[in-house]
Amino acid sequence: MTNLFHLAFPVDDLEKAREFYGGILECEEGRSDEYWIDFNLFGHQIVTHLAPESIGIKHRNEVDADAVPVPHFGIVLQMEEWKEFATKLKSKGVKFIIEPKIRFEGEVGEQATMFFLDPCGNALEFKGFNDFSQVFAK
Repeated sequence: MTNLFHLAFPVDDLEKAREFYGGILECEEGRSDEYWIDFNLFGHQIVTHLAPESIGIKHRNEVDADAVPVPHFGIVLQMEEWKEFATKLKSKGVKFIIEPKIRFEGEVGEQATMFFLDPCGNALEFKGFNDFSQVFAK
């Protein structure tokens, strides 16, 4: 059995979260309650919890000339799947805060990246690698 990642994070509106994660990102919805919703994000369990006072970007750090929002989360994908996902997001009108691009081009750890916000202000990053052995390369 493969291990699964679990992440619980705050949102200010469960219906907006449901529309975004279920509709835009096409995550299958799992269990829910009046205060939370489980979603399947590429096989991993994410949970939106109603906590309006805790949402949003708290800081930004420079990474390869981009102001990367903190906190953020996402999935590391194979490069072809990343390209397909980026195209799908563009077709659905997702607004990127860091457009899909190649980071560290020609260097160890070369990767594709893109950042966008959910409607509650949470930052998501999705990465693409041609070679997963490079994910933790120094």
